Amino acid sequence: MYSGVAAAGSPGRDFISVTLGPEEAVGVGGYNNSKAWRRRSCWRKWKQLSRLQRSVILFLFAFLALCGAISYTSMGETWKSITNKSLDGQRKEQEIPRLKLANPAVLPAPQKADANHRDYPELSLQKPPKLPHVRRGPSNLQIKVPQRDTRLKTRHDTMRAVEELVEVHKVEKTEKSIISWRGAVIEPDQSTEPPSSKIMEPEKPSSVEAEDQKEPVPINERQLAVIEAFRHAWKGYKDFAWGHDELKPLSKSYSEWFGLGLTLIDALDTMWILGLKEEFEEARKWVANDLVFDKNVDVNLFESTIRILGGLLSTYHLSGDSLFLEKAKDIGNRLMPAFKTPSKIPYSDVNIGRGTAHPPRWTSDSTVAEVTSIQLEFRELSRLTGDEKFRKAVDEVMKHVHILSGKNDGLVPMFINTNSGQFTHLGVYTLGARADSYYEYLLKQWIQGGKKENELLEDYTRAIEGVKKHLLQRSEPKKLTFVGELAHGHFSAKMDHLVCFLPGTLALGAHNGLAADHMKLAETLIETCYQMYAQVETGLSPEIVHFNLHAQKGHKDIEIKPADRHNLLRPETVESLFYMYRFTGDKKYQDWGWEILQNFNRYTRVRTGGYTSINNVQNPSNPEPRDKMESFFLGETLKYMFLLFSDDIDLINLDKYIFNTEAHPLPIWVPA
Repeated sequence: MYSGVAAAGSPGRDFISVTLGPEEAVGVGGYNNSKAWRRRSCWRKWKQLSRLQRSVILFLFAFLALCGAISYTSMGETWKSITNKSLDGQRKEQEIPRLKLANPAVLPAPQKADANHRDYPELSLQKPPKLPHVRRGPSNLQIKVPQRDTRLKTRHDTMRAVEELVEVHKVEKTEKSIISWRGAVIEPDQSTEPPSSKIMEPEKPSSVEAEDQKEPVPINERQLAVIEAFRHAWKGYKDFAWGHDELKPLSKSYSEWFGLGLTLIDALDTMWILGLKEEFEEARKWVANDLVFDKNVDVNLFESTIRILGGLLSTYHLSGDSLFLEKAKDIGNRLMPAFKTPSKIPYSDVNIGRGTAHPPRWTSDSTVAEVTSIQLEFRELSRLTGDEKFRKAVDEVMKHVHILSGKNDGLVPMFINTNSGQFTHLGVYTLGARADSYYEYLLKQWIQGGKKENELLEDYTRAIEGVKKHLLQRSEPKKLTFVGELAHGHFSAKMDHLVCFLPGTLALGAHNGLAADHMKLAETLIETCYQMYAQVETGLSPEIVHFNLHAQKGHKDIEIKPADRHNLLRPETVESLFYMYRFTGDKKYQDWGWEILQNFNRYTRVRTGGYTSINNVQNPSNPEPRDKMESFFLGETLKYMFLLFSDDIDLINLDKYIFNTEAHPLPIWVPA
């Protein structure tokens, strides 16, 4: 608003008075930071843009919105998956009681194993790493479809913790490191075919609840040393021979016999008993994905039965995983053509792909031990599947041998003809190669079947009397009782290391009610088997020894011929030490076994993994490694070592399990 009145007292000057209202104070179109002004300003700018520019901007906004929606959906699925995994983990923890899982384990640290290892160019030794202490418990058998044993479960989470501790070499020597593990991850297949009701079934533990309340027996340092030895052997097999039959540790390669992963299958139940979860699960995956029996290959009936069929059946019973039973049925059926002979005495070799069988190329004979040491496995396969054909085939063999002539006070020759069904090479009697496990399986079949098959017991007791009458002698100067051989009436002071199964078998018989003098004989024979190690320069037994029957100055009880001085990492002495300790509680048997384990570490351990058989047990400075690790070193020797050092009588309870001749535990039956 303008005023035309001149200011008083200001002549000659004109003034204009301007009054601004609130709206004009900022001026029209001037800066205004209000939201309304900003909206009007943006709209004017938007209208000033061309149609093309506005279309481009709208397209970009739409594209960004679409990307945001897709990203939101993807992150939502991820979050949902994480949430579900967490919930699943909680559910699994809540489901532990349904799996009959093992008791918590305690893991204190052991002391170092014997440090006096000698280093060789190829056999340089490593000190076993310290491992924490772990608890174990007894086993329970299953009826029909095996469920997981209540206390013979692998403490899987604990063993993973042990592995981590070994890797970082951090060992705690208190019992503060208590880690509970949850048993096997593998769920039993509820669709597994139950055994026939016509066949005897495994014994049911009288009180699972009572056994569950038993205080777990902790694993001791010697057992932990066995675990370390097994891991070292397994490392070599995994690195250089995975899926093949046997490791050649020095050349870092492998050898094939049947091409069926013998070492892996032989070691399955050993890993389970030792609690080695990771190794077991890796081996299981190989069995599931790579073990195929439909191949054009000849296998030895005896060896494939005791190692493959026996190993699969044992692992099925311990784990409850039907995968192993299905594989056992497969190989069992493929071995049946061996029994298609005129005499029903099986051929030695079977082509498991073609379904044909034949004797060795050089003879029509089979060895007596081979045809009479497959019964435990085939009988158990019938019990599990309800198919009587397996048991019928092997029982016919035993009934036939029972009535054969050519025996000598229960002792049998080494060969039997598959056409005539008669013994051949008469007059030669031994408890060593080609006859040994015949005697072992007489007793074990009787025990397996509930002590009802009297013909088996009769043949066994008669044979032991024959051993006492014809084969026992005493050496000089220590007067060691040993088992020799008889050839056409002439006694030979030769004793195979294989014969060292006998003390354990005698002790098992005495434990099951046979004559007390069987245990006395077992005690004298196990002393002899120990001396076969102790009197040798490396502390390892040769394959064969000859005993001195007459005292000679400067001579020990045993003599070793150059052709016999090799050691194949055999288990028989350790096997008998296990039985003797289990039945007597005498700690000296554990000490003897510990000496043997340390000598295996000194002279047969290969630095890069594995153990090797050796050619010369009499040369400590150069035992002449043979570059071969037999599958039974993992399947038998180390398993028996671990059980020998255990003070838990329920770790493979010998009133519930019977070991086959490859150390695979199978259940003892009771009437249904």
